[in-house]
Order: sequence, then C-alpha cells, then structure tokens
Amino acid sequence: MSDQIYGIHAIERLLKQSPHLIFHISVIEGRLNPRLQSLKQQAEQLGVKVNALPKARFDKLDAVHQGIMAEVSPQTRFNEDDLIGLVESNPQALILFLDEVQDPHNLGAILRSADATGVDAVVIPKNNAVGVNPTVRKVACGAADSVRLVVVTNLSRTMVQLQQAGLWLVGLAGETDQTLYQADFKGPVGLVMGAEGTGLRRLTREHCDQLVAIPMKGQVESLNVSVATGVALYEVLRQRGV
Repeated sequence: MSDQIYGIHAIERLLKQSPHLIFHISVIEGRLNPRLQSLKQQAEQLGVKVNALPKARFDKLDAVHQGIMAEVSPQTRFNEDDLIGLVESNPQALILFLDEVQDPHNLGAILRSADATGVDAVVIPKNNAVGVNPTVRKVACGAADSVRLVVVTNLSRTMVQLQQAGLWLVGLAGETDQTLYQADFKGPVGLVMGAEGTGLRRLTREHCDQLVAIPMKGQVESLNVSVATGVALYEVLRQRGV
C-alpha cells in the first residue's frame, strides 16, 4: 500500500522533512527544468530512488503534477483512544475538528495552518468529508504527513468523549455576539470549524461549550473556512504567548 504525492512544492517539503517515507520518485522524461533537476539531485543524495516516466503517463494523472510525483508510505493512523490520551496528558492540547469540510484545497490549506500553529491533531468525519488525496497533499505542502489526522465514524460522539477527558470545545459560528477574541484558549482546547457554506451542523453546534464569531467589518458575511481556521489558530497562539 502507498499514497501518491504530486507537485514541486509538496515533494520539496517531503524531501526536507520526511525522506524516509518515500518509496521512490518519478519525473517526466526528457530535459528537466532547473527546479525538477534540483529535486532529482536532492532525492538521489538522500538515497531516494528516482525514475523517469513518459509524458503520456503523467498526462493520465488527475492532478496538477508539474512533472513529478512520489510514492510514499501511507499516513500513520490515529484513533479516538489516542486522542483521549493526548488530551489527558497535555494541559495545552489543541485539537482541530472539521465538520464535513469537502473541498480538498480547503483541507490542504487547513493542514498547512495546523502544522504552522502546532495543532496536536485534526479530526474529520469518515463520511461527507474530503480525506487526504493527492490534491490535499499538494496544497498542504508536506503538512498532510506532519499533522496527525484522525478519521472518526461519529464526530459528535468523539467531541463528547474528549469533553469528558477535559477538552473545552469552541465552535466558530456567525450567529453569536461573542467574538473569537473573548474566548479563553489557554487550557486544553478543541477548535470546531464548520463546512463550506453550511457551517456547523446542529448537533455539532450543540456539543460546543462556547460559540464565537470572527468580527466582520466589511460587506462580506463570512470568510472561507481555511482562512477562518488560520485566523482562529493564530489567536490561540497569541493567547498562549507563543
């Protein structure tokens, strides 16, 4: 079993952070541009096997590949028990819950922000949500392998289990007078983000200990979920003095 990663930025990050996860790299046949040639040399210096494939093989891929792809070891799987142990052992645990985010570009960007802000785990539901696919990996630029991603059957049930373990759940929703900056993020916290367009589902919202909104001063009513997640995560960092 293996996963595939496409694109210059994603593979560049992977070679830098986790070359041991790479089975092999494939580049397009023919004369390589300077960036591809540089990546090929980096991989070979790290002992990663590199082979060349015809352009026709790359053209069949359903991805923006930029002439390079990698076969990598599947992501390590975490479960609810791992999350409970994480919350119970870490007084500053930060868990990110995504309630049916379906756009792979959004998930990739969110994983990148999660990596940058030190999120301990990202939790997504098994159904009605995008998982880690080549597009997510490319947009995440390596964060799909560095961030713990936990896929659960029932998101609400997992939220309740982690509440009982001591996690304070803060959901972002537009229909509240409390702002993001009034929330207390200094303890073990779960940040809960809704889906594109529909936001938090009713049951997910009801399980949150607190609902907050990002202040909006212009004409638009809401931010893209990946942008909103980045704003919220950096508020967590600000409050924690990082």
